[in-house]
Amino acid sequence: MLDRFTGLQVLLRTVELGSLSAAARAMGMSPTMVTKHVAALEEHLGVRLLHRTTRRVTPTNIGRAYLDVAERILAELEDADAAATAKSLVVKGLLRVSIPVSFGASQIAPLIPAFSALHPELTVDLGLNDRLVDIVEEGWDMAIRIGRLANSSLVARKLTSCQLLLCASPAYLEKHGRPYCVADLRAHACLGYTLSQVAGTASWSFGANAEVTVPISGPLRASNGDALVEAATAGLGIIYQPTFIVARPIATGELVRLELDHPPVDLGGVYAVYPPAERPPAKTRVFIDFLIQHFAGTP
Repeated sequence: MLDRFTGLQVLLRTVELGSLSAAARAMGMSPTMVTKHVAALEEHLGVRLLHRTTRRVTPTNIGRAYLDVAERILAELEDADAAATAKSLVVKGLLRVSIPVSFGASQIAPLIPAFSALHPELTVDLGLNDRLVDIVEEGWDMAIRIGRLANSSLVARKLTSCQLLLCASPAYLEKHGRPYCVADLRAHACLGYTLSQVAGTASWSFGANAEVTVPISGPLRASNGDALVEAATAGLGIIYQPTFIVARPIATGELVRLELDHPPVDLGGVYAVYPPAERPPAKTRVFIDFLIQHFAGTP
């Protein structure tokens, strides 16, 4: 029989991700080998552990009960290994993380060298994409999401707070004047972010609960905040973007922060989210703990 320990890991990953192919990608195995591991466990136990359809794999009742025990065994084994080897948890393999482009490039990528020094046997795959990915279906271990989270089965841990800021270049303000209230934005060139509901291409919202909305228009709309910053610093218009995107150009004087009669919307925060599990994999735990420690107290 194939290694039962690996078989348990494969089974757990398959159920977490909902498919054999997703588990294969996440674990760096071939789909054939993943299938063999699951089949070997079922043959050993003499029961069917998984329901298989063309779209999704789900555990049988027996499989769910078996997994509940297997999860505890794997977690306890990881902790036992850590206790026996220098009191530090050694994590290996591949950690796949989906992150919005601007936040990933400016805030997460610079942290990877320090994280890798702590966990040299773990490879991090940063998927920079502003699209809202399906973590389970696409085989991601976790994702970082910004804003108020929609209700879902995903587990979320807050990394830091995040707020929108309204900004324009000194050249734009000198030429077009400065807005002082939300209604003034109707007469200005506003560069909309196509993936946002509160700072989008047709209207912008303000106030603690996004209760004040104003229609906007402008010569540019984009699905990436950095592209909007480049256009704004060149004097094309006003942007309404998160602090992590506009903090640097504000500090250098390329952009000026604008304060109106209603405050910007509080985005709610930056969150690490991952599939539900009684205990997430060690590689996910150590990365999230590292990020929480780094961002502690930093808006």
